[in-house]
Amino acid sequence: MVLEIRQADQSDRDAVARLLDEAFRSDPVSSWVFPDPAHRAAVHGRFLGVFVDVALSEGRIDYAADGSAAALWLRIPAGEPEGEDEVPARMRAVADPGNERCELVGRLTGAVHPTAEEHEYLLMIAVAPGRQGEGLGTELIRPVLEGCDREGVPAYLEASSERSMRLYERLGFEFTGEAVRLPDGPLMWPMWRKPRG
Repeated sequence: MVLEIRQADQSDRDAVARLLDEAFRSDPVSSWVFPDPAHRAAVHGRFLGVFVDVALSEGRIDYAADGSAAALWLRIPAGEPEGEDEVPARMRAVADPGNERCELVGRLTGAVHPTAEEHEYLLMIAVAPGRQGEGLGTELIRPVLEGCDREGVPAYLEASSERSMRLYERLGFEFTGEAVRLPDGPLMWPMWRKPRG
């Protein structure tokens, strides 16, 4: 399969947010953040739209030319971040101000995010529900991982289900050993990929 990939720009913002919404609407973490399905349908796209905004302004979005898949990447420098991460609070303010889970998920994942080495961070990857299982996600992130290998740069992500964790393991990611435990909710699995020589 040859997937035509381009860089998304601001004109793609709403389409990418819709794709994330559709792909993650029944994800265990999204279901924990927004337990009521009707409420989730109303606010989930706004919640994930913050990720799109962050990637457009601070990273990049690799986007399938046919709109079927998107990967949001940030290049994270080594060292402790300066100041408090404002993204979790923004996610809560934009999507659902009365719902502390909107913010908590970002705070908990941020607390375990590695800081010792510069790395590529796969913030999110989404494949349209009708296209899942075709290998689009692998095709979308493979060029970045090949670049990591050439540059000697690790990669990092948080898997939000055991199924996705198994997919990432096939690409060389390994569970860091410290799961993120959402209170009375699902686990998330931080995963690190060392560059291959």
